[in-house]
Amino acid sequence: MAGKLLATVGPIQITEDDVNEFIMNLGPRGSAYNTPDGRRAILNQIIGNKLLLLDARRNLYEGEAAFREQLAKVKETLLINYAGEKALSTAKVSDAEVKAYFDEHKDEFTTGESVNASHILVDTEEKAKEIYEEINSGKKSFEEAASEYSSCPSRERGGNLGDFTRGQMVAEFDTAVFSMSEGEITSEPVKTQFGYHLIKLNKKTEAMPQEFSAVSEDIRAGLLNEKRRAAYETKINQLKIMYPVDMASF
Repeated sequence: MAGKLLATVGPIQITEDDVNEFIMNLGPRGSAYNTPDGRRAILNQIIGNKLLLLDARRNLYEGEAAFREQLAKVKETLLINYAGEKALSTAKVSDAEVKAYFDEHKDEFTTGESVNASHILVDTEEKAKEIYEEINSGKKSFEEAASEYSSCPSRERGGNLGDFTRGQMVAEFDTAVFSMSEGEITSEPVKTQFGYHLIKLNKKTEAMPQEFSAVSEDIRAGLLNEKRRAAYETKINQLKIMYPVDMASF
């Protein structure tokens, strides 16, 4: 079935499937056209294309030398692509190969160490130390102090920054927080380009091995790319023997 008939242009029928194919060929941009107005615009574009096709046939453009030259170039490109895909089609990856790679490289497949931390950000070291004393003496909780003193928007959450992994924060902050123990508060302010931080480590999650099922498709894709690259190089080297290449120096 070709889908619902949407229009006719002379003897040519345009169906819903034609519109769907046009949108699909647009790639990521196509989703923007998958609306009633967008599909109508695509239909009008297809109608225009078919009108040009009918006019080209009526005027016998296919017989013109300029068109035949363009056609030959397009045919050559299609043949190159087709031959390339034929050469790469021999590249296959079995389930056993995927599992073997996982077993041999388990250290590569881990979730990164992460932390959940809160902070209080102020402009001066002196102010940060004063706030620490208030917290340490029990006058205020860390969260209360963050809500009152911090200049970071996280003050609305008691200073909580949520979960993050190594490298997501500026270097000085990153180094400090990942060296802390759960529940610890930095007694000395940590200076960064943003100011001075008091940091509280709420939770630390150690790196964990990933399950095979979570990474198998990524492994398969990586192995397939390697095999396709090797197949291509092998084919090209074989062809160089059949058709010697003589390159000029640059």
